[in-house]
Amino acid sequence: MARLQVDATLNNQMLAELVHVSPPTCLRRVKRLRDVGLIEREIAVLCADTLAQVIGHGLTAVVEITLDRQDQGALEAFEQRVAHEDAVQQCYRVSPGPDFCLVVHAADMPDYLALTQRLFTADANVRNVKTFFSIKRSKFGARLPLPTAI
Repeated sequence: MARLQVDATLNNQMLAELVHVSPPTCLRRVKRLRDVGLIEREIAVLCADTLAQVIGHGLTAVVEITLDRQDQGALEAFEQRVAHEDAVQQCYRVSPGPDFCLVVHAADMPDYLALTQRLFTADANVRNVKTFFSIKRSKFGARLPLPTAI
């Protein structure tokens, strides 16, 4: 799993060699990881700086959201609304403090304003929105720490 978190483009033969197992064993293990849901999906991670040179700089924001009501239905309704929004890259239900922290990417400030009106202003249950705009991405990753036995 650790090797795949670093480079999911490795073919089965290369991966088997790196982890010192036979290719059929490696293939079975990776299939099992997918079947049990440990490998959720494989994606391409784009270089934000290179993309910015091509399409222009966008805005990345970390947004804290506090709701008026925190009952299960209200929390799930908010999660459903942001899950359908492509600009919301990550959504975390957090405690204590705000109810949610979002990582949002918008093309520019007017795009971010439109997003806030769709997701926050139109929702009567959103009490407070606090946004932090990124001026530099120092680290980005999706690799989860694993015990050495895995």
